[in-house]
Amino acid sequence: MMTEPLKVLIADDEPLASERLEILLGRMDGVKLVGVAEDGDEAVAKTAELEPDVLLLDIAMPGPDGIEVARKLSRQDNAPAVVFVTAFDQFAVAAFEVAAVDYLMKPVEQTRLDTAIQRARAALAAREEEGDSAKRESESEYLEEFWASDLSGLVRIAACDIERVSAERDYMRLHVGPKSWLIHHSMTALEQGLDPKMFVRLHRSALVRRDFIAGFARNSSGRWVARLADGTEQPVGRIYSDKVREIAAR
Repeated sequence: MMTEPLKVLIADDEPLASERLEILLGRMDGVKLVGVAEDGDEAVAKTAELEPDVLLLDIAMPGPDGIEVARKLSRQDNAPAVVFVTAFDQFAVAAFEVAAVDYLMKPVEQTRLDTAIQRARAALAAREEEGDSAKRESESEYLEEFWASDLSGLVRIAACDIERVSAERDYMRLHVGPKSWLIHHSMTALEQGLDPKMFVRLHRSALVRRDFIAGFARNSSGRWVARLADGTEQPVGRIYSDKVREIAAR
């Protein structure tokens, strides 16, 4: 169990944003600010030099952006717990794909930073107990959760709860019962990121959870249509018709 103060590094190219985080950290017990970086390259360099436990990381920065910085650091041993601090909510999915422990929206409030630091501390304690290699082995290779924005802030959506995904231009809509959320992602990336044993692509603009499919039928044009558990129907694209045979053959 960690008893020493958490070493925190701030990486943000906005001086006022960094100063606000410094003030908030100064009001907290059990943390120690070890440095500030102003761009992506400096964030990587200072992480190697200062070995922080927690990195408060902006996303839109000069040089490598925050997502790329986190991706680089995740390949290293003893990587810091990453908390993203940003003014943009559209990066939430990408942020959690690189195993961020939290995602804070600017301007950061004291209570949210307190919560983020607590989550970072818990993540680091779990890493100590399990060991980095054991932790990596236990992690799924597929996406297990998404974070989407709504009027109340950010909401966590478990992948296993998603019934279907529909494309809306550059966004994907995640459907869970009567509710739905938009995320900034591509259909191809979602198809590759979600467990194929759980989800199947039936159309260029639709992914469906396999157990949400109640059956298949032919429409008046002879095309396959998937009947879904909620009573709706999803047309099956011509190039995805083999998926019907695959599912029916099981």
